[in-house]
Amino acid sequence: MKVQIIRLEDSHNEIFTKICEWNYNWWGIRNHKSFEEVKCNLEYSLNTERLPQTYVALLENKPVGMYQISMCEDLESRPDLYPWLINVYVDEAYRGKGIGKMLLNTVYDNAKKLGLKELYLYTKHNGLYEKFGFTFVEEVKTFKEDSPIERLYHLDIKE
Repeated sequence: MKVQIIRLEDSHNEIFTKICEWNYNWWGIRNHKSFEEVKCNLEYSLNTERLPQTYVALLENKPVGMYQISMCEDLESRPDLYPWLINVYVDEAYRGKGIGKMLLNTVYDNAKKLGLKELYLYTKHNGLYEKFGFTFVEEVKTFKEDSPIERLYHLDIKE
C-alpha cells in the first residue's frame, strides 16, 4: 500500500472537500458549528510558510487521513501551551491499516521544518502517542460533556 503524505495548500479540490466533511462530522456537529464554519477554519490552515498547516494521507490520490499543526487548540484549561498537533484523523474505512502510523511518523520532521521546538496534543488515547516520541504530561480538564478529562502530551523537537 503506497501512501503519500502531503501538505495541503489548495481548497479547490476533492481532497479539501473530503477533509471538510470529516471535520464537520467529527467535531463540527458536536461543537454546534455549521459546515461553512468548519470549511472556513480549514481554508485558513492551507499555509506554506506559517501555522496552521494541514497534512493529508493519500492512497491512490484519495484522502484517507489527516492532521494539523496549529498555534491554538480548544483546550480552554491550558491557554499557556502551544503549538499543537490537532485533528489527527483516519477515515473509518482505512483504520487498522497503518495509515495513522504513517501520518504520525511525519509529524516530527514536519514540525522541525517549521522551526518548532515542541508540540502538544491532548487525547483520550493512552499508549498511542508515546510510540511517536510524545511524553505524557498530565491529565487535563477539557470542560467537554463527553470527555471531561483527557491526557496531555508533549513532543520535544531537537535541533
